[in-house]
Amino acid sequence: MKLPVIRHIQKNNSIEQIENCVEVLESFSEYNRITDEELDIIGELITNLCGAVEVHKMIEDGMPERDAANTFAQKVLGSIDR
Repeated sequence: MKLPVIRHIQKNNSIEQIENCVEVLESFSEYNRITDEELDIIGELITNLCGAVEVHKMIEDGMPERDAANTFAQKVLGSIDR
């Protein structure tokens, strides 16, 4: 997860565009000839894209942009610590 990447994606794309991209990456990840390294990269991209969607939704619900990004980061870090 890279917060600057999530912020960039969130600012420059609609939720629909991001979700379409996730669908394409998920489909590509099912291809049987991709390497483990490529699969790791796809996973990182999907994580950042899903984070951007969550941040988008928090902002739409009235949370300031900076708070939304920080809240998402804390949520992810909190789940890792468990």
